[in-house]
Amino acid sequence: MKITHVKVRLFEYPMPKTFYPTWQPLPTTAARIHLVEVHTDEGIVGIGSGGVPVRWEIAGLFLMGQDPFNLEQHVANLRSMAFFVGRPWPVEVALWDIIGKATGQPIYRLLGGGSDRLKAYASTGELRDTAARVDSAQQIVSEGFKALKLRFHSPDVRDDLKTLAAVRKAVGDGIDIMVDANWGWRIAPDRQPHRWDLRTAIYAAQAMEEHGVYWLEEPLDAYDYDGLAELRRHLTTLRLAGGELNRGPEEIQTYLEKGCFDVYQPDCTFIGGISTVRKIAAMVQAAGKVFTPHTWTNGIGFVANLHCAAAAERVPYIEFPYDPPHWNPEDRDFIFAEPLRIDSEGFVRLPQKPGLGIELDEEKLKRYEQADTSRLI
Repeated sequence: MKITHVKVRLFEYPMPKTFYPTWQPLPTTAARIHLVEVHTDEGIVGIGSGGVPVRWEIAGLFLMGQDPFNLEQHVANLRSMAFFVGRPWPVEVALWDIIGKATGQPIYRLLGGGSDRLKAYASTGELRDTAARVDSAQQIVSEGFKALKLRFHSPDVRDDLKTLAAVRKAVGDGIDIMVDANWGWRIAPDRQPHRWDLRTAIYAAQAMEEHGVYWLEEPLDAYDYDGLAELRRHLTTLRLAGGELNRGPEEIQTYLEKGCFDVYQPDCTFIGGISTVRKIAAMVQAAGKVFTPHTWTNGIGFVANLHCAAAAERVPYIEFPYDPPHWNPEDRDFIFAEPLRIDSEGFVRLPQKPGLGIELDEEKLKRYEQADTSRLI
């Protein structure tokens, strides 16, 4: 089998309701999927998406005529490419999709098997006033989720802590609550005037311990290694989490050496593909830490990380982006034949078809594809 060409396509879905995520300064009025296709001479086409949309089709320059099974070579080449044109890792996901389709196996089984279902936590994305967030949390729990994640990003952290206390009272002690502060990164032009310093992070984290919060994500800048390690030393029951947008395994190794996190959340579409995340999961778990990947890019990125998590050991939860009524599975998976949902026990099941196991809806592809955006090499 040989790779013949790489193609990128753009799909855009007008959101029924505007979504206001905490991590960016502008609202989301349309969901977009940049889809990379890797074509072969045997008619098998691998797909990938997620991460940061860049010139993924450039990968065709060194993939053409190559065997898609030579993954280590391709990862090394893509890693070199990442220094110059951003993060090309959805291309690597597409290669795994080809391999799965060629062998007739879902990716997670090729990675070593593991579980065919994972317990999901509802990962909310917006700041809402206390009453609205309590109503939302109760709805989420009523639908079968055993855990949910709140966003902290208010100008005054005490307002967020008030909401946390109200949500805990509403859902009870049997539901795990995570918190994401979203201070690890900055998206221009947001200057983040209310960014936490170490003292604020310690105050907020210790208050969270009183409410039994399971983990706290990104309380400080992602590269404040010493600050994160110092914060962690002030905690007893609360876990610190991060690593979702890091660029490579070297950064994860630094976190481990300095004792920054208890929970590691690399996203295969950002950090180095499925091959790299598989190795990072082994590093993290060998150090006695928790591995559970970030999944909030789009439906294809979600599924790619789902396969990574299913092949790992002792993954307590998988992130399930969900914040009704502004962010639903139909928005995330808008080009899928059927969106992924949780089952009655709060688990999301792994697709069992070969490769990623995603079935795309041809009518939706026609409806939402943007003209003159595909490039072919």
